[in-house]
Amino acid sequence: MTDIFAAGGLPIELAGLKVARELRDFIREEALPGTGITPEAFWAAFSSIVHDLAPTNRDLLALRELMQSRIDSWHRENGTPVDLDAYKSFLREMGYIVPEGEDFTISTTNVDPEIATIAGPQLVVPVINARY
Repeated sequence: MTDIFAAGGLPIELAGLKVARELRDFIREEALPGTGITPEAFWAAFSSIVHDLAPTNRDLLALRELMQSRIDSWHRENGTPVDLDAYKSFLREMGYIVPEGEDFTISTTNVDPEIATIAGPQLVVPVINARY
C-alpha cells in the first residue's frame, strides 16, 4: 500500500482527520474557490461524514474479509474443476449472491452531464496497469 504522506511529510490534522498537505491544498486552492464553502466548513462536514460512516465501513470490511475467507476455503476444499451449480449455491447460502430485486428507475435530475448523458469509460485505472 502506498504511504500517502511519504511525499509531503507528516500529515496535518483538520477537523480530527489526518490529511495529506497536497489534499488540503487541492481542496483549498482548486475545489472550493467559487463554491461559497470555506475550507473550515468543508473539513468539518467531511470529518462528520467520515466519522459517521467509519463504523459501517469497518463492519462491511470485516464482512468482506469473512466472505473472502469462506470463498477461499470452499475453493481449497472443492478443488478444480469447479462445480458451477454447487459454487453458486454456496455463494447464495452465504449471502454473496442475493435474489434479483424489483425493477426500478433512477433520476438524473441535477446530475452532471458526464454522469447523466455522456457515454464514456466507467472504470478509471492507471494507464500502466497491463490488466486493463
